[in-house]
Amino acid sequence: MTDADRTEHQDDKAHGHGDGREAVRRTLGVPDLSLVVLIGATGSGKSTFAARHFKPTEVISSDFCRGLVSDDENDQSASADAFDVLHFVAGKRLAAGRLTVVDATNVQSEARAQLVRLAREHDVLPVAIVLDVPEQVCAERNAARADRAGLPRRVIQRHQRELRRSLRHLEREGFRKVHILRGQAEVAAAEVVLERRFNDLRHLTGPFDIIGDIHGCRSELETLLGRLGYALERDELGRAVDAAHPQGRTAVFVGDLVDRGPDSPGVLRLVMGMVGAGHGLCVSGNHENKLGRYLKGRKVQHTHGLAETVAQLDGEDDAFRAEAGTFIQGLVSHYVLDGGGLVVCHAGLPEKYHGRTSGRVRSFAMYGDTTGETDEFGLPVRYPWAEDYRGRAAVVYGHTPTPRATWLNNTICLDTGCVFGGAMTALRWPERELVDVAAEQVWYEPAKPLATEAPGGADGRPLDLDDVAGRRIVETRQMGRLAVREENAAAALEVMSRFAIDPRLLPYLPPTMAPCATSKGRTHDAGGDEGFLEHPVEAFAGYRADGVREVVCEEKHMGSRAVVLVCRDESVAGERFGVPKGVSGALYTRTGRPFFDDPETTERILRRIGACVEEAGLWAELETDWLLLDAELMPWSLKATGLLRKQYAAVGAASGAAFPSVLGALEAAAARGVEVGPLLDRQRDRAADAAAFTEAYRRYCWRVGATEGAAEETAQEPAAGTDSAVAEPSGGLGDLEGVRLAPFQILAVQGHSLAGLPHTEQLALIDRIVAAEGAVLSRDGAGTRDGAAPRDGAQDRPGLLATTRRILVDTEDEASVAAGVQWWLELTAAGGEGMVVKPVQALVRTAAGRLVQPGVKCRGREYLRIIYGPEYTRPENLDRLRVRHLGHKRSLALREYALGLEALDRLAEGEPLWRVHEAVFAVLALESEPVDPRL
Repeated sequence: MTDADRTEHQDDKAHGHGDGREAVRRTLGVPDLSLVVLIGATGSGKSTFAARHFKPTEVISSDFCRGLVSDDENDQSASADAFDVLHFVAGKRLAAGRLTVVDATNVQSEARAQLVRLAREHDVLPVAIVLDVPEQVCAERNAARADRAGLPRRVIQRHQRELRRSLRHLEREGFRKVHILRGQAEVAAAEVVLERRFNDLRHLTGPFDIIGDIHGCRSELETLLGRLGYALERDELGRAVDAAHPQGRTAVFVGDLVDRGPDSPGVLRLVMGMVGAGHGLCVSGNHENKLGRYLKGRKVQHTHGLAETVAQLDGEDDAFRAEAGTFIQGLVSHYVLDGGGLVVCHAGLPEKYHGRTSGRVRSFAMYGDTTGETDEFGLPVRYPWAEDYRGRAAVVYGHTPTPRATWLNNTICLDTGCVFGGAMTALRWPERELVDVAAEQVWYEPAKPLATEAPGGADGRPLDLDDVAGRRIVETRQMGRLAVREENAAAALEVMSRFAIDPRLLPYLPPTMAPCATSKGRTHDAGGDEGFLEHPVEAFAGYRADGVREVVCEEKHMGSRAVVLVCRDESVAGERFGVPKGVSGALYTRTGRPFFDDPETTERILRRIGACVEEAGLWAELETDWLLLDAELMPWSLKATGLLRKQYAAVGAASGAAFPSVLGALEAAAARGVEVGPLLDRQRDRAADAAAFTEAYRRYCWRVGATEGAAEETAQEPAAGTDSAVAEPSGGLGDLEGVRLAPFQILAVQGHSLAGLPHTEQLALIDRIVAAEGAVLSRDGAGTRDGAAPRDGAQDRPGLLATTRRILVDTEDEASVAAGVQWWLELTAAGGEGMVVKPVQALVRTAAGRLVQPGVKCRGREYLRIIYGPEYTRPENLDRLRVRHLGHKRSLALREYALGLEALDRLAEGEPLWRVHEAVFAVLALESEPVDPRL
């Protein structure tokens, strides 16, 4: 051995790994959500160990915090403030569900006690990793550091003494795991392995069948499993010992398998078999917890059905009782499943406890919480935690019997009191379908009648201001996290609270729509350069650039955007949407306001649509009792009377009064030989533009319906300064004469969002509804008042419903593009507003994954005169108007589209009102963002 080798060997012995043996690699298990406390004297290598085994962001060092508050990591006078910072940051990380490592000496019990307390406050496990390194090693390491070269040896010795006193008591202090590494070799050979928490099964995505409280009702459980599609397996005695689903579904039991019912051992045998075979999962209920303590020999009261279970277990052998005891002891408090979107527990669980591990979490998951009061039956009053729940994950639980299982704030209680003569209920996930079987008899008399007091068994609660106030972040499936600014939320709250319909009937608001790219004024293949501001060529080119080949061009009806929620009858509206009797749906504007002040007018329209849906056979075909339609309600004057009179008719009236006299004077001057030719020509052009402006808006206005006194009103001359074309009755409509509704999309039905259905299929369904109206009118004998054709520019088909004309265009085929342009020219020449160009397939993305505009509007030349003013087609004005900034409008359209889709998905999935309303409200909030209103 050389001198160098001998010196190294002596150093190894001094450092604790010189016995000639290599240290055995040690695996240190650390829960993936925990507070890891490193313990060791100064110089023991804690920072080096932390850097080697944990992410830099996971480690909080006392030295670093000391430097933050004093600019000197060794300033011991700043330690108190430094540890305040350390505890604050650690608390924030734990609250966010992040693994956190504390790098400090932590050799004093008082310092560790604060950290254990911090872990308990956030319901995570505290883990201790001790680096027990010889004093000499610590001294040499400190001496090698310039900032610690003068550290007194007594400091290291004090740390070592305190460490020695602590080693035997760490578990008693509250550390759930303690890893002690003795000597440098063990420290170097250690490997930290993150362990998944027992309750973390996010990697299991189902599908699941979640089964409510069983309480010994084995026969009903077998029947329910059969109805869910499971095949039972029996032993030689005919007892059910397993059940498997042919499609690989997994049963999840919410606990309370035992007590009160006729066969608790039979239920245990079946559930244990399913869990053991991987066909089921089970969480602990309070009754299992009590039975487990009994089986371990603890003294418990034989109440609340335990006496019956004990008597039934007496008929089983010791092996079965031991197996049952082991099974119960291994049950966890709750499971987090399906990527974090589903939580199953026994008595419910607030979001802050999801995935956490502590006695407090286990207690809440098994017993729930109470208000501290007792009811008239002497039972504790349950705290209604579900009323305040706002979590993303659906929480499915049992524990508190309720007559029926209903959703409340993304939570549902499945205990429907089977043992008390009610039913046994299961929830299919992710379908959110309920399946139940009735109890065969009353097996146990309840202490009090079943009532809807369980959180989740109630019908809900009013929306909370906190749901929408302030800056909001809404998670969407199509565009991720979308922000709503505080000032926009305030504006939306003003509109929603003062003018909107009942939010239970407001499940969707349509997004704004961006126009096509601005025409560059070039000569187009069809029609030549005629001063267009918008032209279909730009729409087709835009979609072609996005990789969209097939588009559908839909006629743009000149009316007001309308959303129609129509239910099959009043009972459906009451049961599904919780509205009072006499209401069968809703008809509202794109800002959520009712279209008609008169409820009977709304109901008359809804009844007509519902009858047409029935006649078309769509209730049965779509397997729904309600549907949501996107539509256009005409005429424009039906809802925009104030705008027409004040903004458009006033311009028309002023020009009609001014130009005749101006032209008369100029013509007289010209007749006298005055040189006014250029001025006269210019004024004639202006008069023609004004006349074209008046004609443009008059095309979309006509009288509708009849009310009491309507005969006198319509016979009177309009007041000065108004336009007779925009007059309308002030109250509700006595009939539907002249009213037209053009639906163009079925947005959602019971259990399904149809927003992803191709537009060709959508329009085919709509055509069937429209076509069915003729049979409905014939059958019901509608007279000329309620079914007559509208006047003054409306389509000539009788009835309420109007067809949306369309044409398909291949954006890569020049002939097809030319045909689409020609169709648009003919449509607008005949007085049409224009068209909307949409990808045939919905939810289209570019090759880069960006969401494509769901539709762009291409408005006609004369219609844009209403928007941009009578003289907008003059070359100098067109040149100025072509500088249009569309980026913000397009961004707004996509964000509102994603929010609308999210609302539809949440509605179809049966999520609670606040979740649906969150996305709907965000659409309205974005509407207050500043953007050019002419776009």
